Amino acid sequence: MALRALAARKSLAGSGFQKILGARGLQTFSLPDLPYDYGALEPAISAEIMQLHHQKHHQAYITNYNKALEQLDAAIAKGDASAVVKLQSAIKFNGGGHVNHSIFWNNLSPVKEGGGEPPHSSLGWAIDQSFGSFDALIAKMNAEGAGLQGSGWVWLALDKELKKVVVETTANQDPLVTKGASLVPLLGIDVWEHAYYLQYKNVRPDYLKNIWKVINWKYASKVYEKESA
Repeated sequence: MALRALAARKSLAGSGFQKILGARGLQTFSLPDLPYDYGALEPAISAEIMQLHHQKHHQAYITNYNKALEQLDAAIAKGDASAVVKLQSAIKFNGGGHVNHSIFWNNLSPVKEGGGEPPHSSLGWAIDQSFGSFDALIAKMNAEGAGLQGSGWVWLALDKELKKVVVETTANQDPLVTKGASLVPLLGIDVWEHAYYLQYKNVRPDYLKNIWKVINWKYASKVYEKESA
């Protein structure tokens, strides 16, 4: 499911395969291009943070994910069951980091391109039905994100079983699919310190307050309409 969301937009084409390895044609991943400049989200998110977050942190997840996949391929080829099991945590952490960040970049948009404009489509109606109002959703996600201990993500998701939008949190780099196979990520906010510390220091609530100014609700609405059809 999470990888399906990755492919939902052309701007994620860069997250596709960069090379083929191994006898079975192992495919690995590359860093996706951003659909805007590093400074395009200022003043909500500084250019320095965006560049470091994208080029260093996201790239590190991809590098380590590819390494783990190569090791997994070799372990399977050797029939080394212990090594296969041992690699699962690295695959989950680094693969989740790649999946989550690829969604995150598309969840942001410069103000001049509509960033921060509330959804007025079917997603807006679904938000009102589930939370009472758009402002109530923001308050809930801010509270969940601020209260999340350590590092992680706060999500707005479509629960395809319940047929409603819900708020979830995930720890570390766990992708949303780990909370349930029926959950489709519409909007994910990174609350790791690397996403805000250079600008907001340790005041996570200020970061959460300001990020709504550059949220790309058009993207979230497109995913919602596709997945709820």
